[in-house]
Amino acid sequence: MIALRFRPAHDTDLATVVRLRDDAARWMLARGVTGQWQPGELSGDHFRRIMETGEVWLAEAAGHVVGAWELWWEDEDAWGPQSSQAGYVHRLMVDRSRVPPGTGRQLLRAAERRVAETGRPLVRLDCLAGNVRLKAYYLDAGYRVVGHKEGKPQPGGAPKSFTLLEKSAQAGEE
Repeated sequence: MIALRFRPAHDTDLATVVRLRDDAARWMLARGVTGQWQPGELSGDHFRRIMETGEVWLAEAAGHVVGAWELWWEDEDAWGPQSSQAGYVHRLMVDRSRVPPGTGRQLLRAAERRVAETGRPLVRLDCLAGNVRLKAYYLDAGYRVVGHKEGKPQPGGAPKSFTLLEKSAQAGEE
């Protein structure tokens, strides 16, 4: 494990977050994970909009941004109308050239802690229905499948089908 520092993203971080996301998309494509993320699909405007209604978090190590994730307070496109009971983790990503395996799990735990800090009892996320490896990753992290969403709208692309997962926010505390 490496020592990470977590902080909210600012407008000055937008280009870094876009680069990190594009690099993650290229990494997936190089490993045959298609249909999920494409380089150039999201711009800084996407992340700026998320920062207006939710949060974008960065992970830093040795003075470099090495990971990021989005935290939303609602996700009606996937989960429908809900009471304020969950935080929704999206676009969990790491710079694989700078961090060892397991770093993504550190980011996920930090997101879970952040949701718990708000008093919401659940952490929710989704993954592309056909991404068996990612689904297994989240199951191994303590999430459970609670449903499926067909035709969820996507920023910059066609609607896709997703597996919906959740866990107790308290389970993310250390």
